[in-house]
Amino acid sequence: MSAPTHPRSLPSAAAPRARATAGAGTRLHWWALALPALAFGLLLMLLAGSGEAHAAGGEGSSLVQVAEQLLRAVG
Repeated sequence: MSAPTHPRSLPSAAAPRARATAGAGTRLHWWALALPALAFGLLLMLLAGSGEAHAAGGEGSSLVQVAEQLLRAVG
């Protein structure tokens, strides 16, 4: 059994112009760029620091120290 279909109407002459200008006013939220950039930076630091991995000692790793500094700067 097939579903009922509706005939398509042809787009008016104003529709392409309205569609082209509708996207021009759209803005990204700040987190749409900040979160992927932050995730990329953290993953890059994890990869860069993996060569000097060692057993956990009394001091925190450089990644933890950098993350704490970032949180203090943002917060």
